[in-house]
Amino acid sequence: MRLTKKTHACIRLEKDGQTLVIDPGSFSEPDAALGADVILVTHEHPDHFNEDRLRAALIADPGAQIWTLRSVAEQLSAGFPGRVHTVGHGDTFTAAGFDVQVHGELHAVIHPDIPRITNVGYLVDGSLFHPGDALTVPDHPVETLLLPVHAPWSKLSEVIEYVREVKPQRAIDVHDALLTELARPIYDGHIGSLGGAEHQRLAPGEAVGV
Repeated sequence: MRLTKKTHACIRLEKDGQTLVIDPGSFSEPDAALGADVILVTHEHPDHFNEDRLRAALIADPGAQIWTLRSVAEQLSAGFPGRVHTVGHGDTFTAAGFDVQVHGELHAVIHPDIPRITNVGYLVDGSLFHPGDALTVPDHPVETLLLPVHAPWSKLSEVIEYVREVKPQRAIDVHDALLTELARPIYDGHIGSLGGAEHQRLAPGEAVGV
């Protein structure tokens, strides 16, 4: 697969002429979901889910389909019968040649006073895992971990321990739009030296093979 990093939590995967996009939210490029055969959404927070942009992508390509959890599907399914699919922890499906496993149930704790919402992660082709806003450890080996490197609900020590627990071959930063360039070398150094996996940081638009 070829992975293209988009802004914040969004990534684009291409394989055999097919395209899969995960979490094209409001922090990502306005056209991040356009042209995707498959769109996966981990949860309903706006930095991962933008209803207007997803509707535009579905209208632009009548063959495009979305897989997501119920709270998002309920906002999108009207007007797109049979094209918005609800999934949860333990589900598996194949879409546009991509095999997907669903892992996880809840968003990470932001603060005890804030109710937790549902959140799922996606393991694509048995090798690449996007956890959304959680530190979910799938019960399957992971080659490429899309690492939520910075968030209101995390601290650096937790990010490092997450890499250690998942044990991927490589960790590629996502969820990074709020991380300043001043802090980047600090995160890069600690995750790279302590995580136990190859650590990569891609600029928006940059692509790598995975």
